[in-house]
Amino acid sequence: MKKILMVSACALALSQHAWARQAMGTIAADMPTEFHVADASFDYTRRDVMIPMRDGVKLHTVILIPKDARNAGMLMTRTPYNAAHMASLGSSNHMPSVLPGYDNMPDVITAGGYIRVLQDIRGKYGSEGQFVMNRPMRGPLNGTAVDESTDTWDTIEWLVHNVPESNGKVGILGVSYDGYTAITALFHPHPALKVSVPMNPMVDGWMGDDWFHNGAFREEMLPYIYNQGATRKNTAQWWSNAYDSYTLFLNGVSAGAVGKSRGMEQIGFFRQILAHPAYDSWWQVQALDRLLPKEGLKVPTMLVHSLWDQEDNYGAVALYDALRKQPAARSNLWMAMGPWNHGGEIHTASTLGPMELHSDTGLYFRKHVLTPFLAHYLKDDATPLPARITAFRSGENEWESMESLPPPECDQHCLTLHLQPNHGLGFGKPAANSGQLSYVSDPDHPVPYVPRPVVSKGQPDSEWRWWLATDQRNAAARPDVLALTSDVLTKPFTVTGEPLMHLTAATTGTDSDFVVKLIDVYPDEVAEQPAMGGYQLMISGNILRGRYRKSFEHPEPIPANTKQIYPVRLPMVNHTFLPGHRIMIQIQSSWFPLYDRNPQSYVDNIMIAPKEAYKPATISVDIAGSWLEIHGGTKPAL
Repeated sequence: MKKILMVSACALALSQHAWARQAMGTIAADMPTEFHVADASFDYTRRDVMIPMRDGVKLHTVILIPKDARNAGMLMTRTPYNAAHMASLGSSNHMPSVLPGYDNMPDVITAGGYIRVLQDIRGKYGSEGQFVMNRPMRGPLNGTAVDESTDTWDTIEWLVHNVPESNGKVGILGVSYDGYTAITALFHPHPALKVSVPMNPMVDGWMGDDWFHNGAFREEMLPYIYNQGATRKNTAQWWSNAYDSYTLFLNGVSAGAVGKSRGMEQIGFFRQILAHPAYDSWWQVQALDRLLPKEGLKVPTMLVHSLWDQEDNYGAVALYDALRKQPAARSNLWMAMGPWNHGGEIHTASTLGPMELHSDTGLYFRKHVLTPFLAHYLKDDATPLPARITAFRSGENEWESMESLPPPECDQHCLTLHLQPNHGLGFGKPAANSGQLSYVSDPDHPVPYVPRPVVSKGQPDSEWRWWLATDQRNAAARPDVLALTSDVLTKPFTVTGEPLMHLTAATTGTDSDFVVKLIDVYPDEVAEQPAMGGYQLMISGNILRGRYRKSFEHPEPIPANTKQIYPVRLPMVNHTFLPGHRIMIQIQSSWFPLYDRNPQSYVDNIMIAPKEAYKPATISVDIAGSWLEIHGGTKPAL
């Protein structure tokens, strides 16, 4: 017994000695080699997988599967915005609490019992490969074997063979860039792709989405290009040495100079922007509204458009206009549009900036339009489909259904709203000798697009989300903005469609921008919402760089002191001007720093214009030669 005790004592001593040596030397790791989440109480299963593409590149994909999923449809989003984060927007063991955020709608996805699939596109976050901004489809600009459509095809092929809880049916949806990938999925679509919902999609970056509008560069998008294009995980963040972006970009002179001061010439897409300021073949062969009609629309698709989209208010409508010309495409084409900012349809949307809409328009869309549309194709085709066009009409704040939208071109229902002497506006044609209205446009004092200070997108107190709905009275008070106003309306007047401004003007310079805004002027007193008294709500607005007045592809100088016609197409409207309100048109030659300044003296490339090129010019607008074509009339019947 003594011998046994002595051995035990020795063993204890040796053990203590070993522990002491460990304490003085190597320390055992607290973190396990692999941590296993205790997820027995979770109502979903999360799978992180790397899905191989046909060229060997693997794309990071997060799959959230409801625990009780059996024979469930799959809803996919392909994104450059971090799939892992989008699948972890809440800390919970319940799937609805994990998904409330960008591109995720718990009242649609989890309430519908769908399997959620989120994927990083090539070169972003967890995916392999190289990132290319709006990667061109295979063709003149892409000689490889892969593009976003092939990556979508390969992903769906993997999903239908590796997610046994699914019914083999896939839908794709997404906002903005993710709306772009929802469109590219429609090229040579996988047979299991049953439905697509591109929401506020990027379609043509030169004509009117993120990068340019009719030739004017959206300078406020430089930070986005920097953040997305510099690093895989957006670790390099745009920096500014001025709180007011107006000051930052004014001091920086040109958009190219500002970008180069931040090293952006290292970013391929920035170099392409500098190299292609006009609508040349580089832009044209990428425009999805040109490409998809050639492919044909083979998958049921609902385009979603926001009437106050501050980023992509061109793409959905342009694609709709292109596709509806084809009888075969029309059978697969739907459209929904509402009083939202960019992506506002996925959130609570009971206000439009400061205005009350008297209902949650986002909830209405998701419940009565999106949910049955998805269910019809991903669950049970007995679910009734929504109307071909579901549109919110602001002013009277009502939902309505249509068979189609008015065409961009004027038809028998068009009316013309004419400029009048004394800054008036009316439906009667003015006399030929009505004269002109003039203002001086000075590039050193450009018109801000929101009241200063201009706080850029992404900053805590930025007005970016609602700049399209900001009060336009500050602009109307400036001497370099023409404000033309109608008499007070005595009955409702509804405008639906894409207005076209026929502007006849001359400039003392050799180049100029022309901004046209259609505005609803509220009565001086609004009893139910006093702060709205006299409010000037922009219904639609756009810009045209004067050098492109004849051709978007081939710019040319403006002959000084010579009248020219400038056709300015405005974005889609669906609005009723109420009795007691007035209609206003504002005309100006800068919208800064939303758009880069026009030097007003012709240079080959405004993106790199030198400081000495920026010169004041006098703009003279011909009254008799200027009018707005609008689709007017009574409101459409339900």
